[in-house]
Amino acid sequence: MNTPAPPIFPAVRLAIVGATGAVGREMLAILDERHFPADRIVPLASARSAGTTIPYAGGQLTIVEMTEGSLASVDIVLVSAGGDVARSISCDSLKPGAVLIDNSSAFRMDPAVPLVIPEVNGDVLSEALDTGAHAGARIIANPNCSTIIMLMAITPIHRVFGIKRIIVSTYQAASGAGAAAMRELSDQTGDVLAGRDATPDIFPEPCAFNVFSHNTNVDPATGYNVEEQKMIDETRKIWRDETVAISTTCIRVPVLRAHAESINVELKQPATEAEFRAALAAFPGLSIVDDRRTNEFPTSLKAAGGDDVLVGRIRPDASLPSECRSGETVHFGFSLFVAGDQLRKGAALNAIQIMDLVAARSAAAV
Repeated sequence: MNTPAPPIFPAVRLAIVGATGAVGREMLAILDERHFPADRIVPLASARSAGTTIPYAGGQLTIVEMTEGSLASVDIVLVSAGGDVARSISCDSLKPGAVLIDNSSAFRMDPAVPLVIPEVNGDVLSEALDTGAHAGARIIANPNCSTIIMLMAITPIHRVFGIKRIIVSTYQAASGAGAAAMRELSDQTGDVLAGRDATPDIFPEPCAFNVFSHNTNVDPATGYNVEEQKMIDETRKIWRDETVAISTTCIRVPVLRAHAESINVELKQPATEAEFRAALAAFPGLSIVDDRRTNEFPTSLKAAGGDDVLVGRIRPDASLPSECRSGETVHFGFSLFVAGDQLRKGAALNAIQIMDLVAARSAAAV
């Protein structure tokens, strides 16, 4: 279920850096759903895309080459073009008071830059916007897509009962690697069905009809790949809790969009299953899809195109102890299965929700 769009703030003029990529296009699709005026959007990309057009609101936006002066007149900059591009943006090129919301990993672990999921820790924005961050520029980082989807599902549990340990395995769609990866999966699928070999280009392994370890580098010392380490580091930063134990395994699957995750949590305080479910049901941005009778649970297809993270397969962990409390059985661990659209809540939507908070705060200050 898509969440209702907030009101439009007429003073905001924004730029989308990387507007032709998968996340940039999704940002435009969400802004179109919200009827954001086309004349207040500056779509930016590399020189090779400059002058081409991209559909928006029944018309076309003309792509502008990203240069040092491209950002001088915009209030909010949404960056979806990778870490190198984000780091190349000079703070001096931003309009005074402007905010840069970066979807890459460039600033996520910078202690001066807030790492934000609005439903989870949106409160950290006020301090950051008051004091400024990172060499005087007001920069806000979007977390990794897998981190966002996981923390949307388990933050309400952490708030109510506390989480001691997390074990998570991800099943990540091709969309996490961009539009070219999605095309590769589609092309390979056609090749395999036609009896031809699937030749990998974007991924190191054939993606069609295959499952393989996430395609980021593996640390020889720890055995964790970059994606897995991101989930560990970002969770601790967002929750402001260095003590939470996290074990991650990140896997690519032959799905076009929407990541799924199997999550097991060990609680600090035990909960009944009803209490556990109630905490999930009360959290914004979650939809419970959990019908044991009909075997109806979250899937990537159900999550694709939606704003909510879907949560299901909710059950006590039988390997951890339980005890009786006032005649009810309470459990110290639970397992669940979640799915969320990586291009929306895992990337574009989260950035736009941050923009909503920034714009609302700016409007309230006027």
